[in-house]
Amino acid sequence: MVSKLISRGVFALVAGCTLQSPALAGGIERGGYNIDLLFDPSSVAIESTATYVMPQRKLKNVTDTIAGDGALNTLGYSSSVDETDDYWSPRIGAKAGFEGFDCLADYSQPYGAHTNPGAGWAGANQNIETKINSDNYALTCSYKFDAGPGDLRVIAGGNYLQMDGFKERLVLAPGTPAVGVLAGTGVGRLDLEGDGWGWRAGLAYEIPEYAFRASLMYYSQVKLKDVTGEVDLTALSPALGAGIPGAGTVIPVEGSTAMPEAIELKLQSGIAPDWLAFGSVKWTNWSVLQRIPFYNAGGVEVTALELGYRDGWTVTGGVGHKFNEQWSGAVSLTWDRGTSQGFGTLTDTWTVGAGVAYSPNKNVELRLAGVLGILTSGSSGAVTINGVAAGDEATYRFGDDLVAALSTSLKVKF
Repeated sequence: MVSKLISRGVFALVAGCTLQSPALAGGIERGGYNIDLLFDPSSVAIESTATYVMPQRKLKNVTDTIAGDGALNTLGYSSSVDETDDYWSPRIGAKAGFEGFDCLADYSQPYGAHTNPGAGWAGANQNIETKINSDNYALTCSYKFDAGPGDLRVIAGGNYLQMDGFKERLVLAPGTPAVGVLAGTGVGRLDLEGDGWGWRAGLAYEIPEYAFRASLMYYSQVKLKDVTGEVDLTALSPALGAGIPGAGTVIPVEGSTAMPEAIELKLQSGIAPDWLAFGSVKWTNWSVLQRIPFYNAGGVEVTALELGYRDGWTVTGGVGHKFNEQWSGAVSLTWDRGTSQGFGTLTDTWTVGAGVAYSPNKNVELRLAGVLGILTSGSSGAVTINGVAAGDEATYRFGDDLVAALSTSLKVKF
């Protein structure tokens, strides 16, 4: 028989190790959605987590494939570049429970992206810098009742998601035949923001005596119906307006999209005294994000975000061990299926995670976890998304690149 005391240390550490997987997942996922704190057996628990991710994606053999807006290779633009920037993924939550009822309120940044190859590479007509931010506020509650040898938990809740971001690219390069009428840098910028509501529901079954838990969660789409912003073309002379509509002006735009639904299955169980095995499988409907057009007040398309994603799968497995009443450790292996389909750099990712948890007393838990992984190789070029050409501004390749992450967490419970 496995002591239920294992849950105090190893259960906590499992959450610390596995939280890295969403932070390295495909699409534009960072922290993802996480309700692990809801299962804490304490009456009140407050947890704060910060994860720092360091991807090192490098692009090479970059070729500008549309010379009409500036033949960038012949103009001296670089054929190799570092694409990614490091980023933080924070989370904070508070859980309270009474007589079988538990509720979790949390803030997180489930989605995000930041590519920053700069203006000096031969693919600058495709991307100079793209950044996406998110802020998510969620309330998730559950009711637990006896069912056979364990407890069945019914889970439901909702969330409010705010998103914003921008993209800059080279519309017309200095040094082209139009240089005589080109003002400034020739860079165009798209700024956007939107928000929406979502919901989640699921079931969990727990047998504390065997340190067993199985949970199945569904997270709905969040429809961002009113995505508004502007296209700034003031770095181009108005004299270019015949060839580049709106040159020299700022154009208000609007559109709509949705963040994807997801289903996640998590399992963990004691396998020997003070030993725990855990695993999870997650499907995310990233294929909902294909080509997102944005229109001016007259209903004419001004620009579009081209993503062309396929659905994502994330699979994690690992084992944890409780060394004593204060210290626990765990290791995990995660595979995430890439969401890019011939355009972009989101290929398969393999990561190994490890961490330690320290509980100086029954009210405090400290965790430190790390991840090291491989971003697998691939190439990017022209594709067709919804009948429209995309990714045709440049071609490039990339090899197997490293990614690393560090996470710290503090939990206080009563």
